[in-house]
Amino acid sequence: QVQLVESGGGLVQPGGSLRLSCVASASIFSFDAMGWFRQAPGKEREWVAGIDRVGMRNYADSVKGRFTISRDSAKNTLYLQMNSLKPEDTAVYYCKAQSRGTQYWGQGTQVTVSS
Repeated sequence: QVQLVESGGGLVQPGGSLRLSCVASASIFSFDAMGWFRQAPGKEREWVAGIDRVGMRNYADSVKGRFTISRDSAKNTLYLQMNSLKPEDTAVYYCKAQSRGTQYWGQGTQVTVSS
């Protein structure tokens, strides 16, 4: 069973930055794709960013130009660098991996953007 463990969340002021990490229990190249999702209170979970096996990246319009998804295969880790954070970025952020139609989710890490 694949496990994903997120970290790096916290409280940050508007305009600040955070880097989220997601450590996988398997090689990240065993996955067809990985990505980040978020869920704000009272809202549905939404896709934020994704990266496929060959390294192609995609972003939601709401974070394009501010967030960067990356990975380190030696550490089996997926990252989300978040810059110019806004209060509306406040949410629980989840890491997701997909392999042969099976989806794996982490437990999430809280990001709060507030002054």
